[in-house]
Amino acid sequence: MDESSFEGTLVLEKLAAIGKLDDFFEAIDSDDFSHAKSLMKKAGVDSETVAEVLKKMREADGSH
Repeated sequence: MDESSFEGTLVLEKLAAIGKLDDFFEAIDSDDFSHAKSLMKKAGVDSETVAEVLKKMREADGSH
C-alpha cells in the first residue's frame, strides 16, 4: 500500500501537518491498524475516511 492507495491526498496532508506522515507509513508497513487509526484521528481525519483507509490496508495485507 502506498500514497496512490488513498482517496486524494487529504489524509496525507493532515498527517504531514502534524508531523506524523512517516509514522503513518511505518504503521501501514507493519500492519499496525490501531496505530494507523490513532494517527489519523490525531490528524483530524473524519471517521468515514479512517474506515476507508483501514479497509484498504486490510485488502492490501500480504500484497505489499
